[in-house]
Amino acid sequence: MLLKRSLPKIRWKYWVKPWQQVDWLLFCLPIALTIFGGIMIRSTELNQGLTDWWWHWLVGGIGLTIALFIARSRYENLIQWHWVTYTITNISLIAVMVAGQSAKGAQRWINIVGFNVQPSEFAKIGLIITLAALLHKRTASSLDSVFRALAITAVPWGLVFLQPDLATSLVFGSIVLGMLYWANANPGWLILLVSPVVAAILFSIPWPLSEVPIVLFNQISLTPLGLLWSGAMGMLGFLTLPGTRYGIGGIGAISLNLLGGELGVFAWNHILKEYQKARLTVFVNPEHDPLGAGYHLIQSRIAIGAGEWRGWGLFRGPMTQLNFVPEQHTDFIFSAVGEEFGFIGCLLVLFVFCLICHRLLNIAQTAKDNFGSLLAVGVLSMIVFQMIVNIGMTVGLAPVAGIPLPWMSYGRSAMLTNFIALGLVESVANFRQRQRY
Repeated sequence: MLLKRSLPKIRWKYWVKPWQQVDWLLFCLPIALTIFGGIMIRSTELNQGLTDWWWHWLVGGIGLTIALFIARSRYENLIQWHWVTYTITNISLIAVMVAGQSAKGAQRWINIVGFNVQPSEFAKIGLIITLAALLHKRTASSLDSVFRALAITAVPWGLVFLQPDLATSLVFGSIVLGMLYWANANPGWLILLVSPVVAAILFSIPWPLSEVPIVLFNQISLTPLGLLWSGAMGMLGFLTLPGTRYGIGGIGAISLNLLGGELGVFAWNHILKEYQKARLTVFVNPEHDPLGAGYHLIQSRIAIGAGEWRGWGLFRGPMTQLNFVPEQHTDFIFSAVGEEFGFIGCLLVLFVFCLICHRLLNIAQTAKDNFGSLLAVGVLSMIVFQMIVNIGMTVGLAPVAGIPLPWMSYGRSAMLTNFIALGLVESVANFRQRQRY
């Protein structure tokens, strides 16, 4: 009798033991978002006869299976394979440029066994693993380590940017900044890294001292805001960069921002495509082109505003059911949540994402080594940036960048990437040193 009573308990321990230390709340929250996302995709396509919601759940189930397998595998083994991972990542991005399929003005997909795969999504995981391995061996407390991390990032970032996939290249930037900060990089250095991008924007804004930029030599244009920003960054460089005795750090920071501003103006006029320009500027004044570039944003804001506090109810949102919001099942899925579940539903979704980020941060803080901690922070940076930009663009606070909402937007490659990232973090949690009291 005692033997029979003990058998179920032994069998239960046998199956659960490989995942005994994982963060089950962190597993359950993305699963809940995936299920809810499938329901919302079903709502957006109810009158179209499409079955993307079914695919959303199927790919989510496959991703969960992969995540469980990764969670019971030791993440430390990836350190010795990080250059292989990095090489495969770059080869896949090159393969897209050579034999990829084009859609919506970009060549981002490659057909594998009848399915379109987006390698730039999986490249996020490759970049996180590579940077975590490098910063694990040598922290970012020196400029040499920072430049090494940036050089490693430049290759996949450039390949993604050339597809062109501006949205994913921005995600790469957020991953690098987050991991460098966690690896003990000077915050001033990180500000200086971002400063040329800010300068590129400010050099295009002539306000407040003149209506047009100051043009030098018929080619170089300067603006008061750009010059003020460059001066401020020069002071920051003087205080944080080596060579303060001769002011080399400050001069270099000023030069970098002046160059970044001019390159930004040049890229805007000669490199960026028209649809990319429209995406970056239309959120400021979508009514300027209400039937063109501003149409997505206007319809999304109307749908969210129509939901008010409680929403219209599932499958009852007029904007959603009449298909007024383009690409609502992918990039604008949050607008369907706002219309059919209202402000309360939006807050609940944000609360779930905040819990996920909290659990990721907790695992990063309690990891047994720097490699595991950096893996968790890389995933955290990726999720936070995508969440903020996606929700921001649906409510008109960010440009329409084409970034999906993790676990909710339809996208098979993005879904698998998010679950693979989740599996890596769960592996870090699963193999933490157990506390003894």
